[in-house]
Amino acid sequence: MTHSQRKILVTSALPYANGPIHLGHMLEYIQTDIWSRFQKMRGHQCHYICADDAHGTPIMLKAQQLGIEPEQMIAQVQQEHEQDFADFNIQFDNFHSTHSPENRELASDIYIKLRDNGYIKSKTISQLFDPEKSMFLPDRFVKGTCPKCKSEDQYGDNCDSCGATYSPTDLINPKSAVSGATPVMKDSEHFFFDLPAFEGMLQEWINSGSLQQEMANKLGEWFEQGLQQWDISRDAPYFGFEIPDAPGKYFYVWLDAPIGYMGSFKNFCDKNPGINFDDFWAKDSTAEVYHFIGKDIVYFHSLFWPAMLYGANYRQPTSVYAHGYVTVNGAKMSKSKGTFIKARTYLDNLDPEYLRYYYAAKLSSRIDDLDLNLEDFAQRVNSDLVGKLVNLASRTAGFISKRFDGKLAQVSDNSLAESFIAKQEQIAEYYESREYGKAMREIMAMADIANGYVADQAPWQLVKHEDKQQQAHEVCSNALNMFRILVTYLKPVLPRLSQDVEAFLQMELTWNSLATDMTGHEILPFKALMQRVDLDKVASMVDASKENLQVTQAAKADNKAPVLDAKAVSGNPLEDDPISETIEFDDFAKLDLRIARIAKAEHVPEANKLLKLQLDLGGETKQVFAGIKSAYAPEDLEGKLTVMVANLAPRKMRFGMSEGMVLAAGPGGKDLWILEPHEGAQPGMRVK
Repeated sequence: MTHSQRKILVTSALPYANGPIHLGHMLEYIQTDIWSRFQKMRGHQCHYICADDAHGTPIMLKAQQLGIEPEQMIAQVQQEHEQDFADFNIQFDNFHSTHSPENRELASDIYIKLRDNGYIKSKTISQLFDPEKSMFLPDRFVKGTCPKCKSEDQYGDNCDSCGATYSPTDLINPKSAVSGATPVMKDSEHFFFDLPAFEGMLQEWINSGSLQQEMANKLGEWFEQGLQQWDISRDAPYFGFEIPDAPGKYFYVWLDAPIGYMGSFKNFCDKNPGINFDDFWAKDSTAEVYHFIGKDIVYFHSLFWPAMLYGANYRQPTSVYAHGYVTVNGAKMSKSKGTFIKARTYLDNLDPEYLRYYYAAKLSSRIDDLDLNLEDFAQRVNSDLVGKLVNLASRTAGFISKRFDGKLAQVSDNSLAESFIAKQEQIAEYYESREYGKAMREIMAMADIANGYVADQAPWQLVKHEDKQQQAHEVCSNALNMFRILVTYLKPVLPRLSQDVEAFLQMELTWNSLATDMTGHEILPFKALMQRVDLDKVASMVDASKENLQVTQAAKADNKAPVLDAKAVSGNPLEDDPISETIEFDDFAKLDLRIARIAKAEHVPEANKLLKLQLDLGGETKQVFAGIKSAYAPEDLEGKLTVMVANLAPRKMRFGMSEGMVLAAGPGGKDLWILEPHEGAQPGMRVK
């Protein structure tokens, strides 16, 4: 079947240039790379573009800590990023940096067009200011006591303990995370992008089918709350681009970061004169532009970005595809606990094709979190890739080389291979719609059929009989032809294996060559294509990642810092979570801890982590939402005694009012244990 050639530009979100790539990041780049490789296999003009996101306060401060210029630091990080991506077989057509002449030119151009079109407003705002460092403080660089639950050492935008959101000016005893000084309020003129002016255009774009339904529904909630003007400026000192005609004012990193897609593509076009920038970005462009992102940056890519482009007379993205987070062994990644497995640590121990396949086998078009279960990872790779796919060639190729001069026979019954080829449009549709998991299941089902065919025919028995040599030749040739078809289907996922198979079969594997007649085709002697996952190496990878558990103050202050996963603890709870600073007895006495009986426990359908508990205090009942869903089933809790903080200020959540907190121990996920008093304790008793 022939297809008209499409012009496609595809991007992944830009990795931040102050830390290493980790396995959470790799989900997105693998997902995008598979899609891009598939489009190229189908003969389309597809360009995969990315860049390092290289601006912002965290980068400026980290460079100062290292005693180097920001330009030197981001150049070093970019080199590390590019090497990690290359070793994971991520095939960018261009990888650039937002700190580039192309990005400066385009950011200024878009800003001036927005300003001249009346979409930039200015007003004076008051912000917290560090008097020692002479700098305004972003929310994440202010720390203090949460105004809601009174937890100490919380960020200026939200509390890690109770989840409350607030303004940094609401913090009790705020301190600068940069110098430790007490910040003061100071006025400054800022520039704002008039996002509400684009509400009608954005609703039309969102409802056109450009987004996944989950994303469209979420954006609908933001419209209900009312769009707000967006602060796009920052004051010096700041590492970024200075705003035209505004000395000492810089573009906020989130303004020039998405423009980095255009900047990287402009750099690519300048190096490839046959490719025209305007063909992809002009208002009347008929090309397709797709952004693959994580669900945490939907707001920027689905509201600010298309509105900026529209206001500056550029085209909007064809679609924005969001994916969920990566969890490991069932636990969410966390900056403060768990395994932080860097891409380089993985590469030092395991084959990147393993992870590419495992992610593909679990990816869908939905915004679901993906769990990297390390035991399942090893079993699935060993079963599917080694036990089914590679095994199909290893058990038949040797006979072709040793007994039949390395040439494939004409097969009298091609029905099985033809049935595999007949699946090509279905598999293509799965790739196109990002339903990789369905594609992998379909391919492995065919591998099962092919292996069943070989087992039934038993060529190792046929070759023992002189009168069955031709039959043996045909069986092995048929098996290798089916192997060729399966590897062709898997080529976007397993590029290195495909390359090795192409060398072995002495032919290029293309979508258009699926129906090739292999009669008389000569192959090379078979060599091992893939080893089984070594569980010792998995363990070594986890052990090597434990050193990354200690999160520095600078990384904590950086809202783009690499994310830690929730499972790789040292085994020593005090090492993983040191005892907090000493408090006075009067501080402890403020807590009213009471024995409570869990009278009722039930799921909260809208929440991933919460159970709703009705706690009987012996005459009074309190409702509490507890984040223990991953560790307990509701029916296992009812009737148990536990300990609760009874005088915690009630907190209104969207599921209802939470009137306290139950006490539990453990790092999180399934490893949580609520406190259970000994028999004899009664509901309502004070814990002293």
